[in-house]
Order: sequence, then C-alpha cells, then structure tokens
Amino acid sequence: MIGFSVFLCKEKIAIIKRKREKGHVDLSGSTFEGKKKTENGTKRLIFTAVSILLEIVFLLFLFTKVSEYATIIDWATRIVAIFLVLGLYSMDKTSSMKMPWIILMLAFPILGVSLYLLVGLNGSTKKMRARYEEIDKKLLPYLPDNRQILEWMKKESPQAGAIASYLTNYSCYPVYQNTDVTYYDEAIKGLDAQLEDLSKAEKFIFMEYHAIEQAESFERIFNVLKDRAVHGVEVRIFYDDVGSIGFINHDFRKRMEENGIACRVFNPIIPVLSVFMNNRDHRKITVIDGKVGFTGGYNLANEYFNVTHPYGRWKDTGIRLEGDAVKSLTVMFLEMWNVVKKTDQDYQKYLPVTDYKVKQEGFIQPYADSPLDDEHVGESVYMNLIAHAKKEIYFTTPYLIITDEMNRALGLAAKRGVDVRIVTPGIPDKKLIYKVTRSYYAGLVRQGVRIYEYTPGFIHAKQCVCDGEAATCGTINMDYRSLYLHFENGAFLYNCDAVGEIRQDFEHIFAESTEVTEKYKSGRSAVLRGTQCFLRLFAPLM
Repeated sequence: MIGFSVFLCKEKIAIIKRKREKGHVDLSGSTFEGKKKTENGTKRLIFTAVSILLEIVFLLFLFTKVSEYATIIDWATRIVAIFLVLGLYSMDKTSSMKMPWIILMLAFPILGVSLYLLVGLNGSTKKMRARYEEIDKKLLPYLPDNRQILEWMKKESPQAGAIASYLTNYSCYPVYQNTDVTYYDEAIKGLDAQLEDLSKAEKFIFMEYHAIEQAESFERIFNVLKDRAVHGVEVRIFYDDVGSIGFINHDFRKRMEENGIACRVFNPIIPVLSVFMNNRDHRKITVIDGKVGFTGGYNLANEYFNVTHPYGRWKDTGIRLEGDAVKSLTVMFLEMWNVVKKTDQDYQKYLPVTDYKVKQEGFIQPYADSPLDDEHVGESVYMNLIAHAKKEIYFTTPYLIITDEMNRALGLAAKRGVDVRIVTPGIPDKKLIYKVTRSYYAGLVRQGVRIYEYTPGFIHAKQCVCDGEAATCGTINMDYRSLYLHFENGAFLYNCDAVGEIRQDFEHIFAESTEVTEKYKSGRSAVLRGTQCFLRLFAPLM
C-alpha cells in the first residue's frame, strides 16, 4: 500500500511538473479564482505526501522499537510468508498474478507479507462485496431480460452470440437492439456532443469519471450543469479520489453543492486506514434523462481534449448511445453512487420506458467489470474476441501489460493466419510503465503479432475491432490494473454502423503510427533482457 501510494503521488506530481515546465498550467494566478485553484491543489498534494511520509515514519519507528525481537519477528514472518505462499499458490488466479507476490514474500518476508496483507488481499473485500451485492440485488432486476434478442443474435452470428451470452450470464447486463450508436474518433467531438445533450436535459444528469480537472474543459461542462440545476434538473457528479488528485481542490464538492449539483467521491485516500485503496473507479459514464448515454476512454481533463499537450497529440475515442441500452449505463452509475452512500429508494424513476425509434440496425451490450468478484469480464471479452477472430483483430491500448494467457492467445491467433495488430503510445505518460509495455513486444512479434506506436503522441483509446463485424469501446486497458483491480465499463458492439467507423479509424491510426514489428524481431542485449524480465516480474504490482 505504501509503495503504491508513493508511486501514485509521484506520478501525479511529475505530471503536473511536466505540464508547468511546458507552460500548460497557468501559474500566473492572474485571477483570484486562479490563485485559489493553485493554492488548494498544492495543499491537497502536500497533505497527501505528508500523510504517506508519516505512515512510513510510523512503520520505521515501530520496527526500530522492537529491534531486540528481530530474530523472533523474522522467523514468525517467514512462517506466515510460507502459509501465505501456499494459500496463494492454491488460488484460482493466473500465474502472472501469483508469481511476483510469491517471489517478494520469499525473498523479503517482512516487506512482502506486509504489502500482500495490505494490498494483495484486495483490502476489506468481504465488507465491500456485501455492500455491492446488496445494491445489485435491488438494481439488476430492473434491467430487461432480452433473452429473445440474444437468441436472434445467436442465429445471426453464433460467435458474437456466444460473447453476448457470456456477458448476459456473468456480467448480468443484457444485449439490446433498439439503440443507436455514434462513434467519436476524437475526444473533443464526444465532449461537444455531450455539451449539446446536457443542455437539453429535463429530468436528471449522472456523470461518473475517474479523473476531473478544474480547468477550461470542465468549466464548459460546469456552466451547463449549473444552468440545468437552476431549471430543476437533478445533477450528480461522481469521481475517483486517486484519479482526480492534483486536478481538483478540496473545495470542489462544496462548489458543486453550492450550485445545486450533488457530488460524491469514490474511495477517498486515508493513509494507514485505507486498505481498499488499490481498487479504483476507472469508469467513464454520462447519462442524460435515462435516454442518452456516453462512455469511452476520455476523462474530463484538458489533455484529453488537446487543450494542453503534455505528451504530444492525445488520441482518445468514445461512443454515444441513444435508446434502450442506456438503462445499463444508468444502473452502473446508480450502483457506484449508492455503494458510497445508500440514498436512492425508487430506482424506477431513473429507468424510464423509452419509445425511441431506432435509425440503425445492430446489437449493443454495455457491460461493467468489478474487482470484487472472481470473474474478469474485461479480459474475458478480449480473449473471446481473439479466439473467434477469423481474418483480423486490432487493439489500441495506452498500456500493454498482459498475462501469459492473453500473450499466448494473441500469438495463437496470429499463427492461425489472423492479422493481429496492437497500437500503443509513441510518447509515454509514465516512463517505467512504458518500459514494461515495450518488454512484451519481442515475444508477441516472434509469434506473428504486429506492433505499432502512435507517432503523434499518446494514444489513450481502449478499443478493439474484430473482422469488421464486432468491436468494443470503453475504459478497459490491456493491463493488470484494468483487467484485475479497477471498476471498469465497456460496450460490445455487433453489426452496428459504429463498428465500421471504428474499423475505418484504425486505418487512420495505422497511417499515423510507426510499425516497430521488424525492430523487435532482432535480438536484445543481455542487460536489456535482464532489466525487462525484472520489470515484467513485478508488472502486476504496478
């Protein structure tokens, strides 16, 4: 937990520092509001850093005070480590997730056991699972059964129907037909569309985002939300504390509530006591009147819309849903909102029966993934698409840190003649993670997978297209955090116009990117291989 906390804070501080050095953060403080933003943001970062430092000092003080019992503590910890290793080995988890913890606990018992108990066990999951189960028992029954639509889909495409069946049975979110999907190949296009739809809201607005930045882009949204609240629209904002740290001030919630906007924070950082800190809300959802919904890869911060350019040109994507499938996004939001503090009693008023007349054919299935169950929905959808691919399957992901199982699945698809391509950033936002991402290239390339790096800058889009018929778009990166530790959401699309548009966008991405496949076919130095192996070993802990 300590290491993870320090890593997060260092990353946030480094990001802000780089922005300031490049002139992307207004340091002039020319207005009173600007001065307060800088002052409050700095106070928030200092408070968090000092809190973590005090936690480390406390632990060091504790160990030095009991130094005379060092031998006893060492042996006791080693015995605990052995039992934890045996228990971990017997768990139904991928070996890529087990091995780093096993090595860490056996090599450094005190550090390894402490970190595993605080972070590896996923914190107070028993209590959190009970809370989610209680909410889901009341919420999920409001979703339509739609088994008949699922059967139609199976007849049209057994492969796509199989994926939809999996999502229906294991994520509990149904497949829909009466829904139009609009694809946005740039985040700013999605934001402009959101602003237009938000201005038309009549009953309620729900917004759930991993990161919100108090800057120009969010101010555009805030002005619309204020206006809608004045006109009697119920407005709610939900954000993740770690995702937004350094971006917003302590008075953000107060400012929202003073303007009639309800605001909640997911899993606030509380050093020492925050054992659930490793699981974050990485979802991006907007729902308007239960009729229109937005999701995709972008957060509500300037860099996502290329207002600032800390990592070159930012590439992100999203989708707009209008029709029946918005119900699933509404349920996802209500789940997280009520887990933090249960207040809603009448869910039905947020799930209206729509008489929307669809303009296009196709199937759409929004889905959610939770780290509190043993079903890794996001990874399973990717694995199913890889397994069913006949001609081609393309991915974009900002981070490529995958399990041995997914590595093998991608390789097998390439070996059976499928054109498998993965696009990662050309300019990294986190240099250490970037080194780990590149460490996977050689193994994939040797199996026939083609690797591209997005030359203009940082590609943050999380999407996949398979055979030009099926696609996914959402928040799920191809890394351990998204696949195993975060609350995520996505949308599975089949035979929609948007699938063709995503496929076309991939052609533009390839044209702007540099293919590095040949570069990674050649051998690497022993030092480089050793460094990459070491980083790969601890990839699940990053």
